Amino acid sequence: MLPGSFQMPAAAILLVGGLCSCLAGYRIFRFVLAFFGFVFGALFVGAAMGSDQTLWMIGASLLGGLVGALILFAAYFVGVALIGAGIGAGLAMVLWAAVDREPGIWPVIILAVIGAVGALAVQRHVIIVATAFAGAQTAVIGAAELIARRSADTASHQMFHVYPLDPLPNTRSDLIAFVVLGICGLIVQLRTTTAKKSAKR
Repeated sequence: MLPGSFQMPAAAILLVGGLCSCLAGYRIFRFVLAFFGFVFGALFVGAAMGSDQTLWMIGASLLGGLVGALILFAAYFVGVALIGAGIGAGLAMVLWAAVDREPGIWPVIILAVIGAVGALAVQRHVIIVATAFAGAQTAVIGAAELIARRSADTASHQMFHVYPLDPLPNTRSDLIAFVVLGICGLIVQLRTTTAKKSAKR
């Protein structure tokens, strides 16, 4: 868990990084992979550290973030397949949750493989959709923290549950903001990438 004095700067980073991903994710895909790698690495290490060890926790979180960023940045060439696999695995969770059950390992693996293969077949659109809505969710979390619309306990919880660890916002207004911003990012990216392809012809 981040100390209180660090939550606002972290929220600003989430907001800016989320907006960059949402509006220009396809064009800066390597940056987006590194950004989310850093976030996930920092959150994973930070969650394992005790909140009373502030300096050690900050150092370990930064190190974990750098490792995560390097891993996803190096995985640029398989990044689309990883996104597709994640979508497939997430779909398995959603389908089985609809019947109040947990999927076994094989349904998750099968849907992850199908997602990875499908993502590679339509990689441009997969990158655009994934970065638009992942960025939108991240930006919403950062913005909500900055304008202090949540209590301290909820804000701290949200700082730990960045997309896709907490796929949907908890309030209706956040959900609306997530959907609207995601659609706007989708439209902007589709228009800019289509215009760029047309200019090359």
